[in-house]
Amino acid sequence: MTAAQSSLIYFEQDSKMLSCTRKFVYAAVFNFNILILLIFAFSFFDFTETKAPEFEQSNISIEQNWTDVKNIKYAKYKISYPAKGIIHAKGFFNGAGVNILEINEKINPDIQVKPKTASNYINSKTKIKNFTNENVIAAVNGGYFKPQTGIPLGALVIDNILLTGPIYDRAALGINNDGTYSAAKTNFAFFLKNKKKSFKIDNINQPRILSTYTLLYTDKWGKISPSPPKYGANLLIENGKPVNICYSPVEIKKGAYVISAPENIIKAIYKEKNLKLEIDYPKEFKESMHIISGGPFLVHKNEIYIDTNEEKLNAITGKNPRTLIGYTKNDELIIATVDGREKHSKGMTLFEAAKFMHSLGCIEAINLDGGSSSVMYVRGQITNIPSVSGGIALSSTLLIELNSKNSAKINSKKQG
Repeated sequence: MTAAQSSLIYFEQDSKMLSCTRKFVYAAVFNFNILILLIFAFSFFDFTETKAPEFEQSNISIEQNWTDVKNIKYAKYKISYPAKGIIHAKGFFNGAGVNILEINEKINPDIQVKPKTASNYINSKTKIKNFTNENVIAAVNGGYFKPQTGIPLGALVIDNILLTGPIYDRAALGINNDGTYSAAKTNFAFFLKNKKKSFKIDNINQPRILSTYTLLYTDKWGKISPSPPKYGANLLIENGKPVNICYSPVEIKKGAYVISAPENIIKAIYKEKNLKLEIDYPKEFKESMHIISGGPFLVHKNEIYIDTNEEKLNAITGKNPRTLIGYTKNDELIIATVDGREKHSKGMTLFEAAKFMHSLGCIEAINLDGGSSSVMYVRGQITNIPSVSGGIALSSTLLIELNSKNSAKINSKKQG
């Protein structure tokens, strides 16, 4: 390589390096200018977290805000507030006479919602006024029952004690320990167990459907158990120990229970000791203190959902008086009665009832017993128009009462 060629190569390399250096400088200057522009632009925006406006507690209370919201919601109805946290609305919905109770236990923690039976035994009935006392603000009829005896036809749990098992796994509403509500089908499972054996129980305190069923009757059923099925027997169990087999009705002592089943099952259970009754509830009712069933579903998972076929309730789809119960996403309980079989109000179909409860904000709602059973009682008065004047004798009701006498002051001021 000559000296001239060498000089030429170095010159070309220097030129390339200079060109790269210039490009780098230009890029740096360009990016710096972009950065300045971005900083300038971002200065016009506030990226701090935006919070929802809050009411000044000194100017407006939570209760007053709730009242104002309900005044708007029920503006077309005649409304009153029978107690703090409870609104009663009365009027018409699509031509049907309705009474509505909306209950907010967060506004008034003294509110207690609880089912009640007509007496200590489930085979009894009485009119709604006889369920009430001075602490009861309102009441409605409960679930289905056998007219001749008053036995509830469906699941009923009061104070964590199962009084009656389900029929056809119909829909029920749970009143939970934490003040919330839940709704689900009542596919309960019952077992009589000890460490060695497990016997399936088909139902508790319900009339027999099949002679092959194994039924359990507690002291809540009544003083005497039913007769055993054909080719079957009754077995009295006290303190987990089988006492005697009998082929006729058995006296049920307090704390004892009777198994009524085919004879081969009775004889197998009779050989066992240390028997305990186990009840498996669906997950929706694991925390429920009270459960009241009816059926069918009207609203489920915030959608209109009517499962009459599954719950074997196709006979009640027409226009009828109704009692409805559900709850909102904020766990406000809504109870309504619908007048029917009257000149002023023909009643509602199940689909109309579902639309009605959904329009009130229910994310879950079920149908309770209806027809001549539908009745609503508020502060000493029946506020709907029952098919039978004063309402018929009922097996159970759902009571809204106050735990504290200090909360029992009547707000007689009419709203709207």
